[in-house]
Amino acid sequence: MTHNNAPQNPRPDDWAWQPTQPQPAAGHAPGGTFGQYPNPENGYPANAASAGYPAPGAPVTQTLPAPAAAPRRSRAAMLVASTAIAAVVGAGAGVGGYTWMATQYGGSTSPGVTTVPVAQPATLDGTITAAAEKISPSVVTITVRSGQGGSIGSGVVLDTEGHILTNDHVVSESSSTEGGANPQSASTGTSSITVTFEDGSTAPATVVGTSEKNDLAVIKVTGEKASLLKPATFAESSSVIVGESVVAVGAPLGLSETVTSGIVSATARPVRSGTSGNAVYQAVQTDAAINPGNSGGALVNLNGQVIGINAAGASLSSGSEQSSGNIGLGFAIPSDVAARVAKELIADGKASDAVLGISLQAGDSATDTTSQGVALGQVISGGPAAKAGLQTGDVITAVDDVHTTTADGLIAAIRFHAPGTTVTVHYLRNEQAGTAQVTLGSA
Repeated sequence: MTHNNAPQNPRPDDWAWQPTQPQPAAGHAPGGTFGQYPNPENGYPANAASAGYPAPGAPVTQTLPAPAAAPRRSRAAMLVASTAIAAVVGAGAGVGGYTWMATQYGGSTSPGVTTVPVAQPATLDGTITAAAEKISPSVVTITVRSGQGGSIGSGVVLDTEGHILTNDHVVSESSSTEGGANPQSASTGTSSITVTFEDGSTAPATVVGTSEKNDLAVIKVTGEKASLLKPATFAESSSVIVGESVVAVGAPLGLSETVTSGIVSATARPVRSGTSGNAVYQAVQTDAAINPGNSGGALVNLNGQVIGINAAGASLSSGSEQSSGNIGLGFAIPSDVAARVAKELIADGKASDAVLGISLQAGDSATDTTSQGVALGQVISGGPAAKAGLQTGDVITAVDDVHTTTADGLIAAIRFHAPGTTVTVHYLRNEQAGTAQVTLGSA
């Protein structure tokens, strides 16, 4: 089956979050224990009713439909990383799972994260081989069967209790509602989830919780040997540096335990992906091959530490025709967001989203680049932006040190953080530069 959503930050002792090198350009709050990063709400263009944006004056929400097809997308499209998922989203494509038709194939405690000073030296020998050997036991293949078809994606082991992190679009067909209030059993109904470990053994899984707006989900296997549950280590997003070598592990095209390598080619890249195109985030961009089936797998540094959860890949397109496959642009949800959301999903079955409390001006599109920044169509009375002194007509140029030249860029910059986080918003008012300290609200 095909999903159309193209190009568009564990358990206490066993899910360690270890930073490596600093990266000020990422614009992410560094350090802290797992789950301390807030979740943002965003401001969306109030104009484009056809694109699903709220009308001017309406409170901003995190839900954004996939952008309507536009001529500009003829150059690049995004494909979802779960099997056979093609995506087309402004700046990047979602790499969903590898989809297949049936005829082709016969409540736990909150996790904790330990941080380490970013100056710590590498714990491995700095080779791709060492990094791959470390992360591979923590990456699983996820097979979802639903009705007459299904999909194949990847996942990352979070703890020894059996929690596994993946993309929402990988398991969306098996989960009935976002938040996982009523997790669907892998053995009931017409859908099922099967996890395949590195040694080839399999186990059924249930959905613990999902976050469509972050394109993340947590599933859980039970009764598995502890030796099969090897939790991954997460690095801080502030440690990611453009040009550093990275390794991606997953099941592209259903080929389990596939390893590809490359470099980080950009950070904080606004990308939209997910089954419905509602997920917007500051992606880690890489030229490591990311193909359908890589979704939910790990993107790691040479220490074997997770710096992102693979979610999208770009593909060439021309008019209505789109060629699938890696073209050197892949996108991963940053580790800070992935770790925070995973903790919330394990604890509550749902994740909160940070809110700025604004709507954008009519005429703004999700991905059109502006010369200066993103203009505010309305500042919601009593909201975080209003309390910080922002006004209608202000042009937001950056959030912390992340420039916001598109609507999605502003949304992603806010969503990177958790509710309650205070960020520095840079803006222009009557062509005069100013800053405001905004404490983000919760959606």
